[in-house]
Amino acid sequence: MEEITILVVDDEEEIRNLIAIYLQNEGYRVLKAADGVEALEMLRREEVQLLILDVMMPRMDGIQACLKIREQQHLPIIMLSAKSQDMDKIYGLSTGADDYMTKPFNPLELIARVKSQLRRYLKLNQVSALREDELEIGDLLINTATRGVKVSGRDVKLTPTEFAILELLARHPGVVFSTEHIYERVWKESFGQSDNTVMVHIRKLREKIEEDTRKPRYIKTVWGVGYKIENAF
Repeated sequence: MEEITILVVDDEEEIRNLIAIYLQNEGYRVLKAADGVEALEMLRREEVQLLILDVMMPRMDGIQACLKIREQQHLPIIMLSAKSQDMDKIYGLSTGADDYMTKPFNPLELIARVKSQLRRYLKLNQVSALREDELEIGDLLINTATRGVKVSGRDVKLTPTEFAILELLARHPGVVFSTEHIYERVWKESFGQSDNTVMVHIRKLREKIEEDTRKPRYIKTVWGVGYKIENAF
């Protein structure tokens, strides 16, 4: 990938321009948007490798935008917020962000975090390009062509539904999927509010791939939000 494009989304023009200057000095191509709506429109037209996303914005805030982006893309997202409470950070990260910085921030620290996220993202993409049919997460190996699964070299037999759930989560490491979203993507039908089908299948899946279901290594529960597979081991 010759040119790396970064989208900066913030309703304050001064902050957008400041971040853009530092990024351009590092040789990155920079796009700018004033809110989540503009960001989503730009992502439809442009190929972007990283997103810097403010939380507090008019029309569509950063949390809403992050959730919508994660439905389609897994590019790195660094959130910016004036809120510094731990719960605000946890909520921001649970919606699918890869990193979180509190305003006011040091631009040089932001650049360092951008480089770190890009290194990981580009490395993962190179691995995916070499082995298109394989998803590898820690000791978990998923072959989407043969629908085979191995954990630490051990073959694991999954039902078609269990495999579909695992593949969905594994194709979007770090992204939190709600129970409703998993059900609608896997079962291809509307979700019933009191339906615990997904929870039952997640439990069975954990019994097959986790060493200790009480402390799952792969499929993590994000309480009150949903499930995800960790993106780093």
